[in-house]
Amino acid sequence: MTEYIVGIDEVGRGPLAGPVVTAAVILDPNNPIEGLNDSKKLTEKRREALVPIIKERALAWSLGRSEPDEIDQINILQATLVAMARAVEGLSIKPTHALVDGNKAPKLDCTVTTIIKGDQSEPAIAAASIIAKVARDKEMEQMDKLYPGYGLAKHKGYPTKQHQQALIDLGVTPIHRRSFKPVKLALK
Repeated sequence: MTEYIVGIDEVGRGPLAGPVVTAAVILDPNNPIEGLNDSKKLTEKRREALVPIIKERALAWSLGRSEPDEIDQINILQATLVAMARAVEGLSIKPTHALVDGNKAPKLDCTVTTIIKGDQSEPAIAAASIIAKVARDKEMEQMDKLYPGYGLAKHKGYPTKQHQQALIDLGVTPIHRRSFKPVKLALK
């Protein structure tokens, strides 16, 4: 039986706004990709250059997500695990084993290994990290056009001083996570 190992990672657990986005990638062991690393360690330009290469050379890839209202209902950790499972469900190939960045694993129909800083040691997790980050960043740039004044294109929804001040000055938008403390405070 052929082994299909999927790498899984998330982007966007810490922001006050927007979805948590996950990716699942099954790399082709016969077609390696140079330069894969934790998305946070690569420049934006390098990440964007790698995405089409990953999508073209991977045996399968898929994105998953959890929206702010779901994050508020079940908490960010549970929402992340649900989004990871969604990414795996979206794959065109059923994986036989999953490598998950971090120390918590989603419920999957295959064996799972969690790896802290796996995006720095496992190419499939690094590929997932890159695809998820580029997808989420592009989405936050679009949200910046819908909700100007928050600086979403710049900080991608993370709790910067500018973002927290904008919450106070401009109020809470539909894409904000109401269960996160700075958003809760702005709602009062």
